[in-house]
Amino acid sequence: MNALTTRGNTSLEPQTLPEAMRFAEMLATSTMVPRDYQGKPANILVAIQWGREVGLGPLQALQNIAVINNRPSIWGDAAAALVRGHPSCAGMREGVDGEGDARHGWCEVTRRGEQPQRREFSVADAKRAGLWGKQGPWQQYPDRMLQLRARGFALRDVFPDALRGVIPAEEAEDLPPDPRAVPNLAAAPVQTPAPAPLADAEYTWRAMNGQEMQVSARTWQKQLAKALAHMTDADAIREWQAERGGMFAAIHESGDEGAALIADAERAIAIRIAEIEENAA
Repeated sequence: MNALTTRGNTSLEPQTLPEAMRFAEMLATSTMVPRDYQGKPANILVAIQWGREVGLGPLQALQNIAVINNRPSIWGDAAAALVRGHPSCAGMREGVDGEGDARHGWCEVTRRGEQPQRREFSVADAKRAGLWGKQGPWQQYPDRMLQLRARGFALRDVFPDALRGVIPAEEAEDLPPDPRAVPNLAAAPVQTPAPAPLADAEYTWRAMNGQEMQVSARTWQKQLAKALAHMTDADAIREWQAERGGMFAAIHESGDEGAALIADAERAIAIRIAEIEENAA
């Protein structure tokens, strides 16, 4: 299996939500993480989670997951490594052939037990898409961009289970910005929808003062929805979350239903923080 996709538990990999939060806060202060993640622990937490979804370790995720137009994407070389490391991958070949408008990048991927699948992207295709001659990599490395675009199509078509819907960053950079208007959070706070109600189980946790507390699933969801609806400061949300670290951990460790509840909560919190920070940028 490719080294990029080999991930084992190490002492540096967070195992619980409170550990992940502290890990993200620490990395956000480092100058050794990509600039887009510096000072943004919420984005780091989301990137680490996306990395886990596709099989990347935390630091691998920060190096290879890019946030473009507020959506996660993965650099083409990392996508190729994930596919090559997939147990069903029987081979991958790629190159650039042809001349003029017929010059094209191609990628052929074979899934074990199936026929090879080939995808191409030509100069003519790039011209129709308004990419040929575009300032940046399309001017500097046109053959490379043709090859990467063909690779993206092939990997997404043949190994969607390896990429889990995350598109190549090179393709994401060429997409037009999301036209949806960013809401004015100061004037009208976003009403983040609460997760679907689960069975009203009771969870026991220990507060920061050492007192043993209880909370039900429905009460927890109401608290979360209310907090996200009224808080307009990202740091205040992080503090609110940190104060309830014991609750998060207890619910998460209670079983599959509790883990699902916390996963929904983490996504809602990360989305809310990202909205606030994006609006403030």
